[in-house]
Amino acid sequence: MVAYHFPPLAGSSGIQRTLRFVQHLPSFGWNPLVLSADPRAYERVSTDLEADIPPGTVVRRAFALDTARHLSLKGRYVGAMARPDRWISWRFDAVRVGMEMIHKYKPEAIWSTYPIATAHRIGAELQRRSGLPWIADFRDPMAQEGYPADPKTWQAYKDIEREAVDRAALSTFTTPSCVEEYRQRYPDRAQDLALLENGYDEDSFALAGDLASGGPLNPGAITLLHSGIVYPSERDPTQLMAALKRLHDAGQITPATLQLRFRAAVAEDLLRRLAGEHGVQDYIQICPPVPYREALEEMLRADGLLLLQASNCNAQIPAKLYEYLRAGRPVLCLSDPAGDTARVLLDAGINAIARLDDAGDIARLLQAFCQNARTSPLHTLARPDAIAAASRRGRSEALAGLLDRVSSRPGPR
Repeated sequence: MVAYHFPPLAGSSGIQRTLRFVQHLPSFGWNPLVLSADPRAYERVSTDLEADIPPGTVVRRAFALDTARHLSLKGRYVGAMARPDRWISWRFDAVRVGMEMIHKYKPEAIWSTYPIATAHRIGAELQRRSGLPWIADFRDPMAQEGYPADPKTWQAYKDIEREAVDRAALSTFTTPSCVEEYRQRYPDRAQDLALLENGYDEDSFALAGDLASGGPLNPGAITLLHSGIVYPSERDPTQLMAALKRLHDAGQITPATLQLRFRAAVAEDLLRRLAGEHGVQDYIQICPPVPYREALEEMLRADGLLLLQASNCNAQIPAKLYEYLRAGRPVLCLSDPAGDTARVLLDAGINAIARLDDAGDIARLLQAFCQNARTSPLHTLARPDAIAAASRRGRSEALAGLLDRVSSRPGPR
């Protein structure tokens, strides 16, 4: 399993996908061998999830640097040294270490996972040298219209994408629209593209539930929590701030009745600037990252959980959506009703959706939620069957089935 996102990396929800596969795959007849990056490549590290790696799991780490932090001069570096990404240096030693693992442990398959594009370059080279079947886990689209913005990086993404789809026995994606998009891009490989969604980890929620006894986050005020990164384009909070101003100016909310908490948003300067421009600073709480289970405990205590997803990401679903479902708290979604994020929520019985780019629509949703949050929030709660279907264990069983398929061996009995 070639994965950049793996403990002790901190600050990315993407770590959960690989980590939970590693935990649950042995139950379905597959023993993971992990090939990751040297922790020096990570911007932040934390030991809080290392205990979740099953004892005895083989984890090898290859030499890797972050070009922006390790190979820059006064903040500047040669573009080719960060193409397709800032961790391109990982590729060279990872192929060497990966081949050592293949010779020693005789694995039956290779799996690599994006969004670090270099992981697919490593997977492709290991497949070429070993002849083993390879599953390329894309999660989300790679080369998109206007992304990456740099033409040379975009072309590098496109080349990696084409090689992966051609060479891999299967390519997997986290949303139905993404699968369909790639079937249209690569009709000759349409039968070898599969859906493998994200999910939540039940054991982590059980432990977080033991901690969630502190009551409301802000007693007396309704608190909406956005847990995770706020991207300036893909999760643009501009109209959300404008909606708060509308409600405030109309006398429908005050900072004593409503608070928006952003946990580990990264784009903290953007949030502060927008809040200041709209005069709603007193409604906004900007909080630093916390260990994973503390973040889940916070979700369990929030009055509502907030999703932001722009229409340019209609084929993507934030991984935390599934954790929001499991938290059993009201969910408010600011997104395009035609996108996959809204579709998953609607299928789960949640219809509290407003367009991210429409301040009036957002204001109406917030006003209705504030009026009903403590009395009849059922339209914001997921059905139990939808929650049960989204567990990481279930997703691992699906991956095991795909591994059985590409290795041509029968599944566990």
